[in-house]
Amino acid sequence: MESLGGTARLFRVIRLMAANNEDGMRMSDIASQTGMTPASVHRILKSLIEERIVEQGTDKRYSLGLEFFALAASAGHKGGLKELAQPVLLRLGSRLNDSVFLFVRNGYDAVCIDRHEGPFPIQTFTNDVGGRVALGVGQASMAILAYLSPAEQEEVLQYNIARLREYNVYDEISVRAEMLRVSEQGYCAKNSGLLEGVVGLAVPLFDCNGQVIGALSIATLTDRLNQDRLPVIVDVMKQEADKLSKLINPFDRNLRRPRL
Repeated sequence: MESLGGTARLFRVIRLMAANNEDGMRMSDIASQTGMTPASVHRILKSLIEERIVEQGTDKRYSLGLEFFALAASAGHKGGLKELAQPVLLRLGSRLNDSVFLFVRNGYDAVCIDRHEGPFPIQTFTNDVGGRVALGVGQASMAILAYLSPAEQEEVLQYNIARLREYNVYDEISVRAEMLRVSEQGYCAKNSGLLEGVVGLAVPLFDCNGQVIGALSIATLTDRLNQDRLPVIVDVMKQEADKLSKLINPFDRNLRRPRL
């Protein structure tokens, strides 16, 4: 392993730390897992600390620092999610002739950061760009919630169950059942009953690492989402979501602070 060039060794350390960044790593663990000598690892870590790419905690564990994430966010800003999704919204709007929305997760909520208006005037409970709704309410937020890790799902439910009851159409059992249904079928097309005559369909969006970050959704008149049209819409939306997901940078700042 020591025959690797300096740049290769540097990035081997960075990649290893990125995979274990939550708890940090001891120098001895980095050395053993990279096959480098402790002296080589020490030199690399020292240079990374000087550049503020790596931080050393009081427990002598090393982790990637804020400067690393700032650089990644800066690199991922051009062609961010909103810009990447604009042609997707336009294509879906043109093909489906319905209103199309782009949502991202923001804490315990889903936030609408863009939309393409269809020919039918549709009222939604998020109102417009910038509107937010609790995860679990409506199709887009359910498409996000269903693909979070089990630990994150429990955290969200602990926080949101009381908020969901305010809509008078949700309880914990129905939310959990819908989460399971959505994760199995890959989309959410449940009629929430919140807006008469309006129905929605949503598919999850993932970053290029496979982490759910948002959803694409449509809102349409109930009679336009019949059993003949449903599978066609699902197929079209999944295709667009899959293509878009492969391009989404996990460090896109829009995923942390939605830019409307």
